[in-house]
Amino acid sequence: MYRLLLIDDEADVQYSFRRLFEGPEIEVATASSGEEGLRLIPRIKPDLVLMDVRMAGMSGLETLRRLRQTDARLPVIIMTAYGTTQTAIEAMKLGAYDYLLKPFDVPKLKEVVAAALRASQAMRQTVTLETALSAEDVATGMVGRSAAMQEVFKLIGQLAASDATVLITGESGTGKELAARAIYSHSRRAQQPFLAINCAAIPETLLESELFGHEKGAFTGATTQRIGKFEQCHGGTLFLDEIGDMSPATQTKILRVLQSGEFERVGGNQTVKVDVRVIAATNRPLEQAVAEKKFREDLFYRLNVVRLHLPPLRERKEDLPLLVEFFLRKLARASGRPRPGVAPQTLALLTRHDWPGNVRELENVMHRALVVAKGDTLLPEDLPAELRGAAPSQTVTPAALPHAAAPPAPAAPPPAPATGDIAALVQGLFEWARQDPRRRLLPAVERELVLQALRETGGNQVQAARLLGMTRATLRKRIERYGIRRQISVQ
Repeated sequence: MYRLLLIDDEADVQYSFRRLFEGPEIEVATASSGEEGLRLIPRIKPDLVLMDVRMAGMSGLETLRRLRQTDARLPVIIMTAYGTTQTAIEAMKLGAYDYLLKPFDVPKLKEVVAAALRASQAMRQTVTLETALSAEDVATGMVGRSAAMQEVFKLIGQLAASDATVLITGESGTGKELAARAIYSHSRRAQQPFLAINCAAIPETLLESELFGHEKGAFTGATTQRIGKFEQCHGGTLFLDEIGDMSPATQTKILRVLQSGEFERVGGNQTVKVDVRVIAATNRPLEQAVAEKKFREDLFYRLNVVRLHLPPLRERKEDLPLLVEFFLRKLARASGRPRPGVAPQTLALLTRHDWPGNVRELENVMHRALVVAKGDTLLPEDLPAELRGAAPSQTVTPAALPHAAAPPAPAAPPPAPATGDIAALVQGLFEWARQDPRRRLLPAVERELVLQALRETGGNQVQAARLLGMTRATLRKRIERYGIRRQISVQ
């Protein structure tokens, strides 16, 4: 029989797990805190631990850190309703078996638990995991709750604990340098230099000198000795972007550094030894370049020790609202202005776009929209013409919006909707509010209703107050409270 320990301070979650897993082959024990779980583990000797991140007292990550000090072989699945890049990376770096987001996909949950139990049995028979290294919590700027990005975060956490050479692939604009910096920031080399060089942006005749340095007199214009990026980065991490654009001669020297940690400066004959971790990136299929004899096969295999692929934005559209929110906060903070809201129609247009430039294109579009916006809500007309096109045929539900409230009312007041329709709308609003505990449902809905009433009445406060069923004095207080004056001209 397998023993499963659930550490979660929510009684409903404990009950659900007993219903899901308790049976002839699995015994479920529960604990309501990390401290209680650590006391239970030596006594019940579980085969698997499932643990929430946010609990009263000791957090899930701190519990995992302490557990790893006493039993590195016990698989731990971390669970949270607040999935972030940092939590995923830190959990995987500390040695978590997996990382799951609430609410659970039950078939996926059962699949992960079954795999973890098999892994638990295999690990206790054959291997012992090393205690994971500690690391500081570093903001990466990578955002995503999609399954594809959660896998990226997990792999980054695993890569951070080693010195393996990494090849990052993905289309232009997917965030390859951000991923490289995330690996570096969580690695044991985090206190050493990190240097990035774009191999496609430097002329072929200068790239070798840029990487390896040169001796005085090595070529015309070399009036002094120059130290290259590899020497500058000794002990640290060197990120080589667009590595597929290197000349064959430079590829040969890179291969030698990866094999032996040695090279000579251009025009020199003295061997220089360095300890540098190389992370390479490309948006071109290197396998094809190898087949066409444009890239060394042996160098490809040296670089491709572990491959990290970043999905294009069009394949993770569910992350778009989070990315919009992230960029608006970042850009608004940089410009010293409040973060604007996003109209439902605007988000619908953003979601329909294919984003050939990926996340970088989205950031540029958000920057442009923030600059040209006339109020505190981004409207479709604030987007570039190529994104606007025809009006969307379907409204976006509140659950899909980062910080918008209910969709605006139609131009003319419709007949009173059926009770079931109102209930469905309210349920959708509550689902939207549950996605982020910082959201306040009533103020958000009230603000949108006031805005729409003013739009419907051309800014006439008397008519808008009548439409909303409140006095003009009350309406004025709402206008002041929500700072609406700048967004719409009111009389």
